[in-house]
Amino acid sequence: MNDVRLVGLDFGTTTSRCVAATARISRNAVSGTHELSGIREFYRSPVVLTPFGQNGLDVRRLEEYLDAWLTAAGTEGAEIFGGGALVTGLAAQQPNSPALIELIRSRVKDVLVASAGDPCLEAWLAFQANAGSLSRANADRWVVNLDIGGGTTNIALGRSGEVLRTGSLFIGARHIEVEPGTYRIVKLSRYAQAMLNHLAIAAGPGDCLTTHQVDAILDWQLELIEHALVGDRSAFKNPVARLHEQVTFNPPGELTEPLYCLSGGVGELVYDILRTKPLPTKTQFGDLGIDLAHRLATSPLWTARLTGITPQHAGRATVYGLLLHATQVSGSTVYLPDPALLPLRDVPIFGRVSSDSTDEQIRDILQLVARSAAGGCMVVSLAQSDRLIVRGLGERIGSALKANPFANAPLVLLVSVNVGKALGGYVSQWGSNAVKLIVLDEIEPLDARFVQIGTLRDQVVPISFYGLN
Repeated sequence: MNDVRLVGLDFGTTTSRCVAATARISRNAVSGTHELSGIREFYRSPVVLTPFGQNGLDVRRLEEYLDAWLTAAGTEGAEIFGGGALVTGLAAQQPNSPALIELIRSRVKDVLVASAGDPCLEAWLAFQANAGSLSRANADRWVVNLDIGGGTTNIALGRSGEVLRTGSLFIGARHIEVEPGTYRIVKLSRYAQAMLNHLAIAAGPGDCLTTHQVDAILDWQLELIEHALVGDRSAFKNPVARLHEQVTFNPPGELTEPLYCLSGGVGELVYDILRTKPLPTKTQFGDLGIDLAHRLATSPLWTARLTGITPQHAGRATVYGLLLHATQVSGSTVYLPDPALLPLRDVPIFGRVSSDSTDEQIRDILQLVARSAAGGCMVVSLAQSDRLIVRGLGERIGSALKANPFANAPLVLLVSVNVGKALGGYVSQWGSNAVKLIVLDEIEPLDARFVQIGTLRDQVVPISFYGLN
């Protein structure tokens, strides 16, 4: 098959960047499924400070960056098969962040675009890019990846390369902006203001934090991270701690001696310190990121946790996660009578069915799809491609559609085994059901709330999940 282009874009609280690569769609010799292979990075943008203005994000400057990156990557006018873009942390909380999202969508078309309303996706991507190989190589160990950036600390816990728990805290380097080289406050996020009030630090824009006050801030942030990691819910009874918790991290009771990795801008600085690389001068980036990294790198607890661990992408984990792990490739036996139905964006996943599902359960999911203007997705769980099982479940879904017909909204079925055309035939009752039906096979659905589906290319379709649970 022909080469395809992938792009990863990350617009965060502190920095923004772009990475582009080529890949081939090939068959995995072991599993037999299609996958992106031979991924070769051919463009990496300079890392830029995310520009802000009086009314939030400086969208005009971001447009200039975006267009320059895509031009340099040679993607202007070229079809982008997969990858995606994230707007995260405090950048996504700006009142004009929807304008940036629409700007990105106008340039990258049907590639996944998500915002920080989806911190679990960001945590999942960072884990896969930064700690995935470590986790697969130590299949009997839990692995925790903390992605610490300018606005958030995203936590992902996995085993054997599979992410099983995620969480997110509004703890990061840039909640307190300062004049570079000093501790004079320029701007406070609402989270930082609440924290300072809680710590009885009477300081605001124009005031200069003392070394003692900076230490108190760092202590509080790291203690909250630790409370989250060990599942200490008593700490979050405090309203300020609750304010800082975006997604609750619930570690399993059997979590013992996990391996730890750090990613994100702060994580990268921590590894630089541990490798005795020279650091930028104090608050050079206009925030407390260097101080936070230094506190982590000199903590006996974290030094012990990180000794001997080598992450893969550290500061670029999220953008590489987008590039390498955001896109799945369908099988080539898709059921797609009308290719013009694609691409589809923001399709809700309404439920899962299997051969054990009752007719009532199937009907209830289809009624939800019928009421959705964007249509909907149903995950079909089949342990094997047995013809009788496929036919039985397909005919039951088809009968439910015939009893409750809807013609306007598309219905997407995702199935892990190679039965796309057969399942589509039984569900559509060989064309007699007037439903806009799409069946994509050889997909391993994530536990997510939405799916994005690209256009058909070389008989396969790119698929991305977001809104992870």
